[in-house]
Amino acid sequence: MNYRRFGRTNWLVSEIGYGMWGMGSWTGSDDEESLGSLQRAVDLGCNFFDTAWAYGEGKSEGLLGRLVRANPDKKVYTATKIPPKNMTWPSRSEFKLDETFPPDHIEQRVNESLEHAGLDSFDLMQFHVWEDSWIEDDRWVNKMNDLRRQGLFSAIGISINRWEPRNAVKTVRSGVIDSVQVIYNIFDQNPEDELFPACAEMNVAVIARVPFDEGTLTGKLTRESKWPEGDWRNTYFVPENLVPSVERAEKLKAVLPPDMTLPEMALRFILSNPNVNTIIPGMRRPSHVDSNIRASDAGPLSRKLLSELRKHRWERKPAKWSQ
Repeated sequence: MNYRRFGRTNWLVSEIGYGMWGMGSWTGSDDEESLGSLQRAVDLGCNFFDTAWAYGEGKSEGLLGRLVRANPDKKVYTATKIPPKNMTWPSRSEFKLDETFPPDHIEQRVNESLEHAGLDSFDLMQFHVWEDSWIEDDRWVNKMNDLRRQGLFSAIGISINRWEPRNAVKTVRSGVIDSVQVIYNIFDQNPEDELFPACAEMNVAVIARVPFDEGTLTGKLTRESKWPEGDWRNTYFVPENLVPSVERAEKLKAVLPPDMTLPEMALRFILSNPNVNTIIPGMRRPSHVDSNIRASDAGPLSRKLLSELRKHRWERKPAKWSQ
């Protein structure tokens, strides 16, 4: 495992982190298997774990707390997210701070997350949705700084709405946050345009999420893919999204080196960008942990392959189904 400096915090975090959404609320998850996968990741050098209240209404946070307590001799960086008060994902531009993150809601949710995890503090506390206009209302900044002074967390971050990387550039340049979490993968290359340069200028850490495009870049989806009732993926992979996603994944296979899997290429594409500090793929099984961490050891892709992958950039805009 290789490590990268996490922006202005100066933490050294594993470049392959751990996204804990799937084990909190996706179908097919088993708590014991999840805990085994988490421990396997720690054993292989992963030290950055990202969760949220929304991942099973605190269930995933509880699993993270158990992992920390099981490894008292290792530094495990813990990150979670405050849900918006109106419980609407993604946010919309007309939402005001009082609808999403009023100060009393922030404090309540921070304390609830600590209770779920059984921890005294988190390393990183993030807002689970974001609008750049909220930077003009400093009540959230004042509340977060107050809670940080109380020792409830060490750093402040935001998680950017799907396919809206520009919707955080003002906040990054304001200097009041320590990290951004953004969708970045072979298809979603837009953060390179404005967001990444702003983060580099302000020494704000970048957490790359959805490296496999919610499963498309594993190469396992088909036009007929379906999931059990209640699984979030049924509402995301509507035909309007599923069909072009599968078609684009098939085209990628034409440039896939014979000694490389599609998931490996997806991770190494992201690792080739020095602006990214850590990637948080979902890993619900030990086999996922092993294969994803191997991508760190393999290093960046060749310039020639990166040039080919630039042609697969996919310009997408938020839709009713994109969440």
